[in-house]
Amino acid sequence: MGEGKIHIRRGPELEMARQSGHMAAEILRLTAAMIRPGVTTLEVEEVAVALMKERNCRSAFYQYRKFPGHICISLNDEVVHGIASASRTIQSGDIVKIDIGIVRNGWVGDNAMTVPVGDVDPATLHLLWATEESLHVGIAYAREGKRLGDLCSAIERTVRGFRYAVVEEFVGHGVGRKLHEPPQIPNHGTPGDGPKLRAGMILAIEPMVNLGTKRVEILSDNWTVKTLDRKPSAHFEHTVLVTKGDPEILTPRARLFTAVPSRPTEGANVES
Repeated sequence: MGEGKIHIRRGPELEMARQSGHMAAEILRLTAAMIRPGVTTLEVEEVAVALMKERNCRSAFYQYRKFPGHICISLNDEVVHGIASASRTIQSGDIVKIDIGIVRNGWVGDNAMTVPVGDVDPATLHLLWATEESLHVGIAYAREGKRLGDLCSAIERTVRGFRYAVVEEFVGHGVGRKLHEPPQIPNHGTPGDGPKLRAGMILAIEPMVNLGTKRVEILSDNWTVKTLDRKPSAHFEHTVLVTKGDPEILTPRARLFTAVPSRPTEGANVES
């Protein structure tokens, strides 16, 4: 955790990062709004690409390490890195993870959310709420003087409290002029561990949380990640500026839930 130089952004750099973050959030919000039964995942991506073009920015993901898509779009038991397809049609009851990163004037904005479609199982809705809640719990620790491990462990503690499982193989990261910068930000950790956070650090915080096992596998396309037990997974992400006071979310959007959804079943047994 925290290996490598962590950049401190100041002055005009912060304003550029802020503009990219706000633009990424707007594109995510508008893309999410068109998700409905009968739409293909490729049609969703095409909307996002058109929105990027209108705003004179580009995808931060396309051809990054040879990724073939402009956004990541992952359904149900797919955790992250799903690839849009004309043959994949969204159905009522699905949950759709949209991860959008953009580059504007050399600065990256990165954010993600999980969209419930139609009549979604109540237990799955609770998973979405708990994942988004863990993101905001973690964000609260993005303050000067805290340790990275404080933030990471807070996410893990929240998720385990709901008896869900944190994905460990994939993590958040620093972000700025590059999509992935130091530090790595796992969604599990030890309080007091890792580098001390300083005002001006920009972090992409992104819990990935499974209803069942924490174990995952990468499919034959070498990108799409699925839960090993094929139970649902949720993903939420914000780009966040560390400050001396309250953290600043650079990808602002309304929270998905205004109230806690009912939970008819207990969460899965938590794996150690």
